[in-house]
Amino acid sequence: YMVGVAYTTFAERKISAWIQDRPGPNRVGPFGLFQVLADGVKNIMKEETMPGGVNKPLFILAPALAFSTALFAWAVIPFAAPLPTPWGRVDMVVADLPIGFLFTLAITSLGVYGIVLAGWASNNKYALLGGLRSSAQMVSYEISMGMATVCVLLVAGNVSLNKIIAQQVFMGWNVAVLSVASFIFLVAAFAETNRVPFDLPEAESELIAGYHSEYSAMKFSMFPISEYANMVTTSAMFVTLFLGGWDIPFTDWDSTGPYSVAKAAATFGMFAFKTIFFVFFYIWVRWSLPRFRYDQLLRFAW
Repeated sequence: YMVGVAYTTFAERKISAWIQDRPGPNRVGPFGLFQVLADGVKNIMKEETMPGGVNKPLFILAPALAFSTALFAWAVIPFAAPLPTPWGRVDMVVADLPIGFLFTLAITSLGVYGIVLAGWASNNKYALLGGLRSSAQMVSYEISMGMATVCVLLVAGNVSLNKIIAQQVFMGWNVAVLSVASFIFLVAAFAETNRVPFDLPEAESELIAGYHSEYSAMKFSMFPISEYANMVTTSAMFVTLFLGGWDIPFTDWDSTGPYSVAKAAATFGMFAFKTIFFVFFYIWVRWSLPRFRYDQLLRFAW
């Protein structure tokens, strides 16, 4: 998952270069594929700065909090059909919680604490403004995201993500029935992950770099990594809730009969394809739409 998130940053740079008709990273390794490793080594080797007047424990805790909550949320998302093994059937999910959906909402909502603490502990007015903006934005759009997903729970009659996928396998994908809810979820996902056109917390032209202005080296890197991890997680959640998860469309082969290694591999490929498409969509929108003004952002949430 960490390697996938790292290469999402590479995809962002390559796709933006393609959209803007330029080469993008192409010096380090074939097609620039090792650029991610070079960036990682650079960030690990850079000096960690500690500005004067910061609240040191919270300053150090904030990036770890944002980073870890972004990773935890992935644990409950089923990414393939069950795999038969000599020791029994293995569900392709890290933790098959009966309340998996609620767990994801709860954990992703904790990510706002890392951003608020980063802004406040930095002892910098620009960072504080960025933290306050981000908290207002994320709390506002969480409500609409939660209301959109209530529709999925009503249709499925369950909060287990495996059960939600099973319901879509036999009754059709939720995006067809709940098209308005799926659109609202998608818009709220952009706002939750601070992506254009909702990237107000990091508005370079207004707030320097927002809540992570005072961070450097690996502590700074944890914020972009958590943003990209949240992008992947919300894309996977959208796929799971509205696009049938790992279900392969127009065939019952993957969901009926005995499970096999081939079915697990094929369904994992389908899930990965759907998720990568929405990550591409995130990047595509970034280079297509202008940023909202802050008052427009909150009025739009209402």
